[in-house]
Amino acid sequence: MEFVMLGKETESLRKRMKPDVKEKEEDPGHNAIGEMAEKEETEADIAGSVEMGLHITHILVKIECFTQLVSELLESGKTMFKELSDEFEERLIMIHKEQMEKWQDEIKEIRLLDASNEEVNVTLRNAQYLLQNPHVDS
Repeated sequence: MEFVMLGKETESLRKRMKPDVKEKEEDPGHNAIGEMAEKEETEADIAGSVEMGLHITHILVKIECFTQLVSELLESGKTMFKELSDEFEERLIMIHKEQMEKWQDEIKEIRLLDASNEEVNVTLRNAQYLLQNPHVDS
């Protein structure tokens, strides 16, 4: 009776392990694992005890779980890097914009200073002319 129950557990675990056709099409790396699992299942059926079959099935479950975990980590990593990349781009653009505004303000200040200097130069030239030619004013 115990052997029958172990056989049923192994059978149900094997059924859970076999991927759907859709999953196989979506994940090209999954085909290799599926083929390896099927090969090991066949070997277990041919030359092993039920207990050995359970151990192999348990390892295959671990493989599947680990593969799923790696896939999820890859996807979350890609998402994280995409978000960081977008943030980096936005921040870099903002820094550029701020620097351009600072330089534009600097240019305005220089132009205002230049205009003021030109006015002072004109006034000084007029004063110099008047000092050199005092009889023109009388």
